[in-house]
Amino acid sequence: MMKKLFTCFAVMLVAGATVIAGDVDLEGVKCVVADKPATEGKSADYEGGKVYFCCGGCAGKFAANTEKFTTKANHQLVATKQFEQKKCPLSGGDLNPETAIKVAGVKVAFCCNNCKGKVEGTEDEAEQVSLVFSKKAFAKAFTKVEEEDEG
Repeated sequence: MMKKLFTCFAVMLVAGATVIAGDVDLEGVKCVVADKPATEGKSADYEGGKVYFCCGGCAGKFAANTEKFTTKANHQLVATKQFEQKKCPLSGGDLNPETAIKVAGVKVAFCCNNCKGKVEGTEDEAEQVSLVFSKKAFAKAFTKVEEEDEG
């Protein structure tokens, strides 16, 4: 009886930890396909994290052509704090905290004012997102947030 009780408790503990670890704050986060609020109920695995959608239709469009939505998906991974910035997205150089700006609601820093100026000097937010969160820039600058061991 004790063995069954202990096993049940262990399973609940692992399941509870998984749910807690999986919680993502989607306040202000947009679907990577449509310009609508993302929901936790619709998601897909991407780059070692999860991207969120407004509906199943958008999840299907993402699955059918992931490459088309890479930049927005990378932005969302950072916005949901699943990935964090470690280097300059333009040069790959060390970050200077004094160069930090918001790009589509996400704080981004650069190595120098020259790189910062390139992003600030663009025509619109979509162009800024493209410069900072493209596949190449994302690979240079962002890494997956590692979950801390509790043991």
